[in-house]
Amino acid sequence: MDDFLPISRSDMQRRGWDDLDVVLITGDAYVDHPAYGVALIGRVLESRGYRVGVIAQPDWRTAVDFRRLGRPRLFFGITSGNVDSMVANYTANKRPRKKDDFAPGGQVGMRPDRALVVYANRVRQAFKDVPVVIGGIEASMRRLAHYDYWDNRVRRSILFDARADLLVYGMGEHPVVEIARRLAGGEAVGRLDHIPGTAVIRKDPAFLNEFVTIPSCEAVTEDDDRFNSAFQLFYREQNPFTARPVVQAHGDRFAVVFPPPMPLSPAELDAIYELDYRRGWHPIYDAAGGVQGLETVRHSLITHRGCSGECNFCSLYFHQGRMVQSRSADSIVGEARRLARNPAFRGTITDMGGPTANLYGAGCPRWAKKGFCRNKRCMAPQTCRSLDPGYGKSLPLYRRIREIPGVNHAFIGSGFRHDLFGGSRADACLEELCRFHVSGQMKVAPEHVSDPVLDAMGKPRIQTYDTFVDQFNRVSQRLPSRRYLVNYFISAHPGSTLKDALEMALYLIRRRMHPEQVQDFIPLPLTLSGAMYHTEKDPMTGKGMHVAKAFRERKMQRALIQYRNPSNRQLIRDALKELKAEHLQSLFIRAAAGKPSRRSNVPSGQKPDRPSMQPIHAAKAVGRRTGRSVKATRTKRRR
Repeated sequence: MDDFLPISRSDMQRRGWDDLDVVLITGDAYVDHPAYGVALIGRVLESRGYRVGVIAQPDWRTAVDFRRLGRPRLFFGITSGNVDSMVANYTANKRPRKKDDFAPGGQVGMRPDRALVVYANRVRQAFKDVPVVIGGIEASMRRLAHYDYWDNRVRRSILFDARADLLVYGMGEHPVVEIARRLAGGEAVGRLDHIPGTAVIRKDPAFLNEFVTIPSCEAVTEDDDRFNSAFQLFYREQNPFTARPVVQAHGDRFAVVFPPPMPLSPAELDAIYELDYRRGWHPIYDAAGGVQGLETVRHSLITHRGCSGECNFCSLYFHQGRMVQSRSADSIVGEARRLARNPAFRGTITDMGGPTANLYGAGCPRWAKKGFCRNKRCMAPQTCRSLDPGYGKSLPLYRRIREIPGVNHAFIGSGFRHDLFGGSRADACLEELCRFHVSGQMKVAPEHVSDPVLDAMGKPRIQTYDTFVDQFNRVSQRLPSRRYLVNYFISAHPGSTLKDALEMALYLIRRRMHPEQVQDFIPLPLTLSGAMYHTEKDPMTGKGMHVAKAFRERKMQRALIQYRNPSNRQLIRDALKELKAEHLQSLFIRAAAGKPSRRSNVPSGQKPDRPSMQPIHAAKAVGRRTGRSVKATRTKRRR
């Protein structure tokens, strides 16, 4: 067990250690794989010479478990895990989840609600004077006053509730090392300012030469327009080349968010992912059946981070950033060779990717010196001509991996951006990906079909998806075996009315698509869509928008999309009655029975069935917006 970071006093004694420099606390089980934040941060600190231990899923009911490894010399680093604890514990409809893939044996109840706050306060109880640093996705997305869906109110910066000394947002490798270096050098924790990628509480922001003041916590709590003003000001300070510190008053104190760190170079990323991870769960979980969340990433390769897609409902813009950071091909191939030599490897690399599969090697001429554009998006409403999707780098990389002895299959299990294809010139690229790297199912995310809703999501319009489907069908016919699309859809996103849900249902019926699983929209903290949900306005334009907040309307929107589910029949009837569209009931009845729709039942202006359209299903994507790995439902070919 010495190959894992210490989790007990006996582990420390075997290493000859009396104390530790840093103790990391996580709401996940301890899995030593680079897809798990604590493992990655722990190995990075270890590589810099620090003694690091891990307390995984401590019993938070008392402070006893938090004393397990003693008092660290430098600080406690705390994260709720790979997922915000409220997302991990509750469904989109606020019901307790029945399984936790990041806990041994899938047990629920192993992490508390608002884990960062609970853990940090227990640490304060156990050791009053040890610096507390919080990080991970929960810290990133709650670093300022934010709307909390589960409380249905605006909560203050988590720095205050957790009584933390520092908050690290984003991936955090460089900020955490800098914090350790400065504390080890004797600096007081209250003077650790100007570290990119961190946030602190200060009595007076006058020590900053230049900063942006956003409306106070009290103001954004009382006034939706001030909430949106604060969001817009903060949103525009995310370019690490131009960003200024952002300051928000909370009573007589201030949350100070320093600018994001610069993107990591390929060499820096290589060094992080080439560390000596065990790529497994700690042996203490064997008796419980291990940690299911590892299985989707155990034999995978992380090739890049960041996403230029900038979807409004997604956390990635504020967490990993908009500029794609890619590892070198040599480093990835080296990791693949080491993976192939592992006795547990069975010949299949399950995924080679990142947040978006087909953005490895992506770049823009601006990124290296200026960062991204201030008033223009990379991929919406259409892909910018300056964005290079990186196929000139990714395809040669995949070919090298295919040639490695012992690698029988090298799949890309992450989701693809369908708008990065299109046009006959991209056929050869799509064909190579489908022929060698798609295991029967290609995951894409049209999300919706109504153009106004797609605009609110920050997604390309449905015509782009339709063009891609035509291309996919054309390419698929040239393959030795058929490939299928697994589509991700979201119901009840801000801007989506019951009429928009009906439009989506008719679109799916015409194409004989019947999503078995659809993601109910979750307004995640600090996302643009979350602000839309809370204020019922677009934060960037101030324009009002419909938001389905009533549970019944959310159920009806979902029922229309999942028209083949027998339990949805009454909800569909109610929705059609409310829309004064009862004449469509026969269409839904035939579609639910799997019968082709009659041309007479297709509303005017709508196209009839496409008889050659392949069956397409939607896979569950609960954690796709939060970094959580999920396994797509296998699509069954229907006769």
